[in-house]
Amino acid sequence: MDKRIIYSSQPFGFESAMLAGILSQARRNNARNSITGALICRQDIYLQLIEGPAAAIDALFDEIRVDDRHVNVQLLMQEETPERLFPAWSMVDDEAPSMFWSRAEVDAGMIEQATPEQLLAPFVRLKKRLETS
Repeated sequence: MDKRIIYSSQPFGFESAMLAGILSQARRNNARNSITGALICRQDIYLQLIEGPAAAIDALFDEIRVDDRHVNVQLLMQEETPERLFPAWSMVDDEAPSMFWSRAEVDAGMIEQATPEQLLAPFVRLKKRLETS
């Protein structure tokens, strides 16, 4: 059984070149470590779902917590999962952040108050969009 986590953070110095670097590094390292997932990103927030072997997920999250490209890293959800949501994606990035909570909702604490189902919802929508494109 795999482990899935969802965490949020705030980007430090968000810019497209930095995001491209994060995605490139994640895709390379995740493929090597049997980790899959998705990153929803905007200038004000990262929301990431990662899934894979528990030890690999724990090690990756430890790295993320000390990565200076992230501020205010918060573990929002963790669970064992018999089936991955993004089994074929070492790291897909969201190209439609409008599918996600508004900046005002994020500032008001919506993410910290969200249920596991609400946290998974944007990733499920992203998966459906990928499957139909």
